[in-house]
Amino acid sequence: MRKNLFLAIILALPLTAFAYPSENDYGQPVDHKLEHLNKLLQLSPEQKTKLEAIFKEQHEKFRAIHEESHSRMKEVLSPEQMQKMDDLRKQHQEQMREQASRKPAP
Repeated sequence: MRKNLFLAIILALPLTAFAYPSENDYGQPVDHKLEHLNKLLQLSPEQKTKLEAIFKEQHEKFRAIHEESHSRMKEVLSPEQMQKMDDLRKQHQEQMREQASRKPAP
């Protein structure tokens, strides 16, 4: 049980940035998130442009953190362990995609 929880935590943080390159941290396309916020907050065009830039910057930072973490893990894990970790990551990505596809639209 603890091992599974540990793996879930390790996999969850870096995957949020890498699993969905054009999506936000909830697996929604950024355009969808902006439109949702626009409906809720009645954003001006200028606000939408600024928020889009913020989301893009956030995504780039998450990706950089993921890449750094992945490189550091390669230094710690054996090649076999790293391959298993990559396999677990792919499995986790599939599970996240399945869950996202089952969620009703907001």
